[in-house]
Amino acid sequence: MNEAILYRIGELSKLANISPRTIDYYTSIGLILPTMRSDNKYRLYNVETLHRLERIESLKKDKHTLDEIKEILAQWESITSQKNLSLKLSELEQQLSVLQREVKQLEPVLDQLKPKQAKHLYTRLLPQTAACIEALMLLMNKSSLM
Repeated sequence: MNEAILYRIGELSKLANISPRTIDYYTSIGLILPTMRSDNKYRLYNVETLHRLERIESLKKDKHTLDEIKEILAQWESITSQKNLSLKLSELEQQLSVLQREVKQLEPVLDQLKPKQAKHLYTRLLPQTAACIEALMLLMNKSSLM
């Protein structure tokens, strides 16, 4: 059986591309928690903490405050006790955030489309988008769009 990989703050900092001071601050306010302490009393973090840091940074890019991020992460954790589902939903949320940012970047181009071009684009994209939203809502036990 393989032991879980644990990172000290410096290692985690490099992997997450976040300063050690920021990681220390996130720990002090409870956004992240060390998995354990080493014999030398170093805080050790697991790979799930790395994923959590990625989610935090993604939410920060979407202009959420740290208090809001703490609430969002708490909601994600309370959805289910099954870590795999929670992790997958978090990954989907990150992907949706990326797509939303990309769409905002494309808005000036979309505004300049001719009516026929826009109709063709929307005809192709809307069914796929609605299907994705419906699938996410079903995963989260929300009511149907239809």
